Amino acid sequence: MRVHLCGVRGSTPSPGREFLRYGGHTSCIAIAHDGSARPALILDAGTGLRRVTGLLAGEPFAGTILLTHLHWDHVQGLPFFSAGDRDDARVTLLLPAQPDGASALEVLSRGMSPPQFPITPDGLRGHWTFGAIEPGPVKAEGFTVEAREIPHKGGRTFGYRVSDGHSVLAYLPDHCPTALGPGQDGWGEYHQAALDLAAGADLLIHDAFLLPDELAALASFGHAAADYAVALGRLAGVRQVLLAHHKPDRTDAELDSLAARLSTASPHAVVAAEGETLDL
Repeated sequence: MRVHLCGVRGSTPSPGREFLRYGGHTSCIAIAHDGSARPALILDAGTGLRRVTGLLAGEPFAGTILLTHLHWDHVQGLPFFSAGDRDDARVTLLLPAQPDGASALEVLSRGMSPPQFPITPDGLRGHWTFGAIEPGPVKAEGFTVEAREIPHKGGRTFGYRVSDGHSVLAYLPDHCPTALGPGQDGWGEYHQAALDLAAGADLLIHDAFLLPDELAALASFGHAAADYAVALGRLAGVRQVLLAHHKPDRTDAELDSLAARLSTASPHAVVAAEGETLDL
């Protein structure tokens, strides 16, 4: 599979010269099958979703968007997705089933409707289908996806394991393992859902919002330390860890320092940069 990093920032976009190399768009990963230039599966719809249009060579989007959860930085790109907001688009949008029983369209409309926004999600052009999923297997655009619930503050959150039958990608962009206790090294528990999603994956894209010395003050925001992501990858037998969902004020220079500090880590750890493409 081919993995396009369209948005790797967390919480809010980060414009400015000090964020140019790693990018300022929020969470969005676009995945294409081997031999296809066009992504068919999108993980999260942050402001990075705008970049997906440029990958489609003027064609409409025809595929599925899977949301991990409903925080702003994972949905704000929806009304600005030009390739999905046209008469010939075909979009299936799936999100975690809500504890209160609200439908996918209803819960999305709570943040995207007047007076907060001019239209509701069903005002987008093209053929849009909205649905909610429970933990378990999902078939989407020729990919097999396993959804598991993981701890994160402020709403039900899923991590995803995506396979095309040859390669495996694990995606946990918002993950608060300290919610389950400090774990063996103080960075949070290596709990079964996270281990199952990551087990033997070719690539683990994981929340690296925090540094270890920030956990005491900021873990209550609902995120993980970069070092936890690497250790999880090692325990799960991952080939490569991609550190993502960067703190919005984490500058290029600071992310360079993080990359240098973890350059000899096992498994191989890389700091995600918007616009990069990875072939698994």
